Amino acid sequence: MNDKPIVRYTVNQRTNHWLVAIVFLMAALSGLALFHPGLFWLSNLFGGGPWTRILHPYLGLTMFVLFLGLVCSFWRANYFITNDRLWLRRVGLVIRNEEEGVPPIGKYNPGQKLLFWVLLICMLVLLFSGLVIWRAWFSAYFGITSIRWAMLLHALAGFILVLSIIVHVYAGIWIRGSVDAMVHGRVSRAWARKHHGLWYREVTGDETPERPISKKG
Repeated sequence: MNDKPIVRYTVNQRTNHWLVAIVFLMAALSGLALFHPGLFWLSNLFGGGPWTRILHPYLGLTMFVLFLGLVCSFWRANYFITNDRLWLRRVGLVIRNEEEGVPPIGKYNPGQKLLFWVLLICMLVLLFSGLVIWRAWFSAYFGITSIRWAMLLHALAGFILVLSIIVHVYAGIWIRGSVDAMVHGRVSRAWARKHHGLWYREVTGDETPERPISKKG
């Protein structure tokens, strides 16, 4: 029996992912420092208040550009399919680690797909609202009402983005093997078949019949 691991992420994809993660952390910390006086001490990580204000928009722009690399790599795999709807109806079984009772899915499960699109929307909102309030370059072209709305949207999108990343990290740790896949790029065939049956068949050509779907859940 072939037990050779399956490539899930290439070196370029993994590098891109971790660069986004690093820049996101820096952008989030600098943004929090500017968001509330109680968090202004975080600006010390960037050399003080003035440098934090200078660096934050550039960090945000860098994060968006790097994230586009992930979008180009993964957007096709994040389209919703019929099995995703059935998977969501049986998500309780997934939480109980009884995945033999759910339909096979592609490279990403519906939760991961939803997260992908939420992240993309948040990134777009942060980009355009950030340009409006970027005092050094663009805010002079907008009225005070537009700037206020942009600041509100920027804060809201940033809040949703941070919560989404927390969920992303938790889910990656909770599903054993997920973090390892993004570190080393490979997963076992047993892991792929259990968690992403359709993707497993696509990359291996294994047409072994799937286990029957339970009627419970």
